[in-house]
Amino acid sequence: MTQSLYSPLKFILLGTLIALLSGCDEGLDDLRQFARDIRSKPPGRIEPIPEFQPYQNFEYTSQDLRDPFKLVDFRRPELNEEELSKLTAGLRPDIDRVKESLEDFPLDTLRLKGTIDDKQGIKWGLIFAPDNTIHRVIEGNYMGQNHGRIIAVSDQTIELTEIVPDGLGNYIERSSAIALIE
Repeated sequence: MTQSLYSPLKFILLGTLIALLSGCDEGLDDLRQFARDIRSKPPGRIEPIPEFQPYQNFEYTSQDLRDPFKLVDFRRPELNEEELSKLTAGLRPDIDRVKESLEDFPLDTLRLKGTIDDKQGIKWGLIFAPDNTIHRVIEGNYMGQNHGRIIAVSDQTIELTEIVPDGLGNYIERSSAIALIE
């Protein structure tokens, strides 16, 4: 009985498949015409590979010149090494000391918000930093990016001395102050 059901189903599927495949032959005329047009044209010409210039080695000849990273004092070329070392042995910042937290900020971004006197009579300054924190400082602390050392704390100002480069290889001291802003 199942054999009798499958045979009409086979014929229906076979007929549907033949109808679908016969429809695929239509519409290929434009494709065949395009292929004929392309075959009828003469073949294109391939350009030859361009000639490349041979690699030329570069010979480095500046090894005998002055080292660009060596400090040279252009102000006084007539001085010898001993006199130059005396000039550069002057004021220098202490680069070996541990930096304090307020030395990460430029001096013009720090604000004096007030002062506090403790029981021993020491006046502390309250400094507002750009990271939205308040720091307590006293005389002898450092702040600012130019090695600024606090020399006096008063109710209205904090005075400090900075050690800045003079642009010629030496350092100079510069006085600065931060005033109370109300």
